[in-house]
Amino acid sequence: MRVRIHTPTGQSATGVLLEIHTGGFYLGSAAGSDLRNRRLVDALGVAVVSVDYRLAPEDPWPAAPDDCETAALWLAEHSDARFGTSRLATIGLSAGSTLAAATLVRLRDRGIPAFEGAVLQCGTFDLSAQTPAGRLIEDEYFLGAYAGAAPDLTNPDISPIFADLEGLPPILMVIGEDDVLFEDNLAMAARLLAADVDVDLRVYPASPHAFTAHPTSMAQAASSGIDVWLRNRLGVGE
Repeated sequence: MRVRIHTPTGQSATGVLLEIHTGGFYLGSAAGSDLRNRRLVDALGVAVVSVDYRLAPEDPWPAAPDDCETAALWLAEHSDARFGTSRLATIGLSAGSTLAAATLVRLRDRGIPAFEGAVLQCGTFDLSAQTPAGRLIEDEYFLGAYAGAAPDLTNPDISPIFADLEGLPPILMVIGEDDVLFEDNLAMAARLLAADVDVDLRVYPASPHAFTAHPTSMAQAASSGIDVWLRNRLGVGE
């Protein structure tokens, strides 16, 4: 399994972000996030470790969350020695947010509270089409490609909305009002709140799916908000 690492120039890292890229579980790569990850490095002084997780349909679930968990465990054990800091957070976009949520649940189940926060942008949290929000995307190709031969798509490792969410770290959720996953994100936020997780849900008007990946004024506003939230979580500048 490979990761792609970005580090600050001329200074020690103030924290480390585990970045999980977008692509519907079957497209994309860690290198595809280079520009966004380098911006985070320059804005926050953090190191960013991006996971080149295995892609569907050649490698369906649980390959991708296995790879993300491996990277998270590596950081939990080696971040201090490798980067000079043990302050960790994770950030994902679309499918990357789904995998970030699954990774946090896996680490919680292992009793490893290594991550101090997570930024989940327009994630897919019900891949089973069992909720009204999930049924809006039930015909999407990526659902079957990612799930493969899994017998139950309500498995919390596939659809995090069905997970026991208690004990997760603070989470910032970012979603566009025009995103087909808008209701799915509202439902996930409600589930997190019910589990007593510290959730900051931010809804941006007139914004489609994955809007933060595009050069628009709304994306810039969302990115600035993400920066401030991560600074507070990682103690940047303290």
